[in-house]
Amino acid sequence: MLYDQFGREIAARDTRRPDTREICAVQVRDRWSTYPSSGLTPVKLARIFREADNGDVLRQAELFEEMEEKDGHLSSQFQVRKLAIQGLGYEILPVSEDAESKKIADFCREAIESLDLDDHILDLLDALPKGYSMMEILWDASAGQNWIRSLRWVHPKKITFWNSVHPRIFTEDDPVHGIDPPPFKFIYHRYKARSGYDTRAGILRVCAWMYLFKNYAVKDWASFAEVYGMPLRLGKYEPGATSEDRNALLSALQSLGSDAAGIISKNTEIEFVEAQKTSTLNIFESLVNFCDSQMSKAILGQTLTSEAGGSKGQGSYALGRVHADVRQDLVEADAKALGKTMTQQILRPLVGFNFGWDVPVPLFRLLYEPPEDLKESAGIYKTLGDIGLDYSQEHVSDRFKVPLRKPDETPMLTRRIDDSQNPENPADENPKTIEAKNQRHAGAVPRRSPQFDADQNAVEDLADQMLASGNSPITGMDRRIAAIVMRAESFEDMMTQLYASFKDQEPDTFVELMRRAIFAADLWGDLTARRNP
Repeated sequence: MLYDQFGREIAARDTRRPDTREICAVQVRDRWSTYPSSGLTPVKLARIFREADNGDVLRQAELFEEMEEKDGHLSSQFQVRKLAIQGLGYEILPVSEDAESKKIADFCREAIESLDLDDHILDLLDALPKGYSMMEILWDASAGQNWIRSLRWVHPKKITFWNSVHPRIFTEDDPVHGIDPPPFKFIYHRYKARSGYDTRAGILRVCAWMYLFKNYAVKDWASFAEVYGMPLRLGKYEPGATSEDRNALLSALQSLGSDAAGIISKNTEIEFVEAQKTSTLNIFESLVNFCDSQMSKAILGQTLTSEAGGSKGQGSYALGRVHADVRQDLVEADAKALGKTMTQQILRPLVGFNFGWDVPVPLFRLLYEPPEDLKESAGIYKTLGDIGLDYSQEHVSDRFKVPLRKPDETPMLTRRIDDSQNPENPADENPKTIEAKNQRHAGAVPRRSPQFDADQNAVEDLADQMLASGNSPITGMDRRIAAIVMRAESFEDMMTQLYASFKDQEPDTFVELMRRAIFAADLWGDLTARRNP
């Protein structure tokens, strides 16, 4: 038995071919709105929420859209959270290593790459503020295979939950009750920040009250700022003044505010009362900042990565790192939820319609892991190598994403060896050996370069260290051992020269030199055999 993402049983006829109709056609009137944020009051906001709880989410969807448009703080915070996911890479992993699974994964990867995935991810992440997001799949079955031509975002106000626990779609044929979405025709992404119904899951549901109180504070703040610091113009008139005199006095007072000029009767008087400098302005600012901080906590889980530290010096570096880690948790949660939706509602029908519904579906995965500090990792590997840990080149290649050289590829360029500048170079070393080294490295360029970043240079240093210890002639004091070995006529002669040359060395130092020499000779011989089979 096959079920869709809403748990509904799917008929066999719906599994043969996808629905290629265009159900949610975009209409001009979709741009119309009732603008529920105009004149928003606590009573009106509560009424809008009650309508959404009953399944009619139209005014709530319009309100949430206006909130993002009107409040710069809300808009920027959601932008930060959405772009943190939109900028991630992704991979499509086969369920196993057999040829069939890899073929299916390649097919899905090609289908996903043909879409404008960045924009579609942004549309699906509209579920963060509103609680849910829906996109229509426009199928194309004309080329002998079932292909996704495009994805189209469905405005949240075109969805209803009236008399249904699942979303229904308003269409031209049924603009009142809506229709049940056909199987595998729509993608429905839900942001499950907490348990409960989809209509109450959006983050903006939490932010709405702070948005309302902030609007009150900003409105009063603007009115107060208009007259703040201006002197009070107080007009006085005689008890027997006529209404015409009083109106003339009022007009003069109003003119003095904008034109700084006016005429009055001698029988009247105007007094200027200086405004007192109070801290009233800080009351409005404190309320606005409080509302902003509450909304930041609801969206990002903290405030320090979105706002500067407070007046008490709260914006420390250590605390900022902790808050950044909290935000990384949200990135991982959003990425996992979106990957699950992509796997179950895009890759699953792609595989089902083209390969069969009993075939395992590849996994869509967003690469949400934070960037690795390669310089620090290279230092750890260097330390492990120094204490004698024997790790393979294949492991290092996979760890630092540096591919190993294939047999038919050109050897890597390394530093040119200039033995004449080495103070430890023995004078009795074979000149032919030195010349052979220089010819082998002729034209080489330094591996390190100013154009590389610190991580790349660290990787290059690690590679140089491995080459220096295994795949290149030994240098320094070790080269003296190599020269003796090359000069010796027999094993006994070699041992005699070694003892004579290093008789002043400490035993432990001599043993270490011999160990390195034998190790390097073994690897060098293996490399020579591989290059000249």
